[in-house]
Amino acid sequence: MATTGIAARKAMVEGVAYRYAQQYEDSEKEFIEAERLASSYQPQIMGEILNNRGALEVEEVKYVAAQETFHRALLLARERKDRVQEANALGNLGFVATKQEHFDESIDWNRSALELSRALGVKDTVAAIVGNMGWNYFALGDFENAMPLYRKAAEDSERRKLPATQAYWLTGVANSYYALHDERSAQAILEQALKLARGLDEKSILIKCLNDISPVALETGRMDLAEQYNKEALDIQRAGLDQSGVLYSQLMHARIQASKRHLSEAQRLLRGISRDPRADTPLKWEAQARLAKVYDDEDKFAQAEKEYRKAIGTIEAARKSLKQDEFRLTFLSSGIEFYDDYVDFLIAHGRPDDALKVAELSRARTLTEGLASTTEAASPATSRVRPQQDSKELNALLLFYWVGHEHSYLWAITPTKTTYFSLPKAADIEPLVKSYRKTILGMRDAQDAGSSEGKQLYAMLVEPAKNLIPLGSRVIVLPAESLYGLNFETLVVPEPMPHFWIEDVTLTTASSLTLLAASVTHPLPKAKNLLLVGNTEQPSADFPVLPQAPAEMKNVSHYFPDGDRKVLEGKQATPSAYLASNPERFSYLHFVTHGTASQTRPLESAVILSREGDSYKLYARDIVQHHLNANLVTISACNGSGTRAYSGEGLVGLSWAFLRAGAHNVIGALWEVSDASTPQLMDSLYGELDQGKDPATALRDAKLRFLHSPDSGSVFKKPFYWAPFQLYAGS
Repeated sequence: MATTGIAARKAMVEGVAYRYAQQYEDSEKEFIEAERLASSYQPQIMGEILNNRGALEVEEVKYVAAQETFHRALLLARERKDRVQEANALGNLGFVATKQEHFDESIDWNRSALELSRALGVKDTVAAIVGNMGWNYFALGDFENAMPLYRKAAEDSERRKLPATQAYWLTGVANSYYALHDERSAQAILEQALKLARGLDEKSILIKCLNDISPVALETGRMDLAEQYNKEALDIQRAGLDQSGVLYSQLMHARIQASKRHLSEAQRLLRGISRDPRADTPLKWEAQARLAKVYDDEDKFAQAEKEYRKAIGTIEAARKSLKQDEFRLTFLSSGIEFYDDYVDFLIAHGRPDDALKVAELSRARTLTEGLASTTEAASPATSRVRPQQDSKELNALLLFYWVGHEHSYLWAITPTKTTYFSLPKAADIEPLVKSYRKTILGMRDAQDAGSSEGKQLYAMLVEPAKNLIPLGSRVIVLPAESLYGLNFETLVVPEPMPHFWIEDVTLTTASSLTLLAASVTHPLPKAKNLLLVGNTEQPSADFPVLPQAPAEMKNVSHYFPDGDRKVLEGKQATPSAYLASNPERFSYLHFVTHGTASQTRPLESAVILSREGDSYKLYARDIVQHHLNANLVTISACNGSGTRAYSGEGLVGLSWAFLRAGAHNVIGALWEVSDASTPQLMDSLYGELDQGKDPATALRDAKLRFLHSPDSGSVFKKPFYWAPFQLYAGS
């Protein structure tokens, strides 16, 4: 038997059996023997052996060894053209990357595994990979992308009558809802998962369901139920029936003890978790932040701040380990709750200036870091933000917003002082913002008596600081969360007669104080020249020709002499032509095209140009790779600003991409723009710029021409037509 191919497979099967029995030493011996025999007698199963041995090494927490084993399996599978084992090895490399908390790398491996598994029709593998990708996106704070992946994996498990995996993936769906503050949906799905888990012999699944439903019960004020779930999980673990999730059970127990004011016990538990080498990174930062809250409740303020700093440091270290912008963008969502707690802590202890610094630390990190790699823009870690000095040098009042779960704040910054104001919580602000956008997009008159949201938002967001904002002020708004989707120009000032705020002030939007500080020291380009791109051929049925594009192209080009402009239009307006035009040498860039905004993958947002082979999209991910020094980039396209706001980063789309590339200012649209009105608005904009006005003043004056049109019946007075375009300040 020992000299036959059958023996190699027998040794592998026994190795797997020992692994399931957690007899790791015996399992390893069998896999070593299986490898030895297979190399001589049955080399075709070597890839299968290596994939199983790597799985053992993962369970033994030998992640580097597992990675090497899976790489060997991958190379061997490709050499032997064994596509099934190649798919397994790719998925396994994704799994071990997840265990190492290299979530961005894991997604890359899993995408390759998914593509191959689908081509092979290996349904079991596809379902596992989809669920694991949900896990990756969730860990990166991208809950919107995680949820449908988890849901698909759960539905597939249900179809294949696999209740254990169905329950497991359902917890992922529920946790995504919970992270998005939809506790009701989370609770309903977790109750479904828990019911499934109670019918199984797998205690690890039951513990996961109990650990996930406990915080939902606590958050919704059902302390007794939370404690009941937690006790059940702890009892299973104490009985030695299963040790998986023990640290999460302890964390939940600590939260319950803190809620019951048993602070010493909560402190002991949280301190132990934060120091436990088994704790993964998100668990560690949560334990540190919750320990800070316990110390605060005990009036141990210095120790509380120390733990908050540790938690923020842990989050930042994890974020810096990510290599791709796509994943850095979402990551802060998974830890923003604890920045929020730290800001509240500092405000409560009379330190609003320090709270502002912490709030700023979370802002526009991916944008700032990208600029720092190509310019002299300072990084948040090294820069010393001086808001009042920046206000003076920019000749503007700065309005810095923080929208939090329990409390929101506004810092109004002038050259001589910084004043903070308490605002309503996110749950009070966000529905109003959503409703007001709906009013504007419905092309209703936002100033009429039947529309109160504009007045309510002005009262909430601006009125507290109105005594610091004289008429005619230049104002730079630094929004947060849902406020990125709001054009503050459209807020309705009630007195002396209802009017839009744009009539009182000149507004610009910015992402962070750090970027504003950098903009003060970065000289604008001296040359006045234009790269004009648009009036494209129709690349597909989805993007018809824009009837007014020729007029807008003509209007804009009129303000630049022939020698100071380069025009790409018609079949010449292709992505490769833009990239080859040396866009960094132009002080003005203007796009007259369709645009797309991707909700789930914002770096896939694109300017739609003429077809060249299979390509007609200038993607945001390509834009950021080509440095700019433009004074102004104008994206005369729908949703140029993006449709999804990221915690700390703001709206990410085409405007963000051009800022990331180095543009000093970008004009982008918050919603679909009108082909009828936009050419007139752009003609007015460049007419004002031609008179020497700065972009903020020029855009405001162009909008006021619409708003103050002598034609009383003009529909262009409505904010739907002039308000989508917003000016964003870069560095």
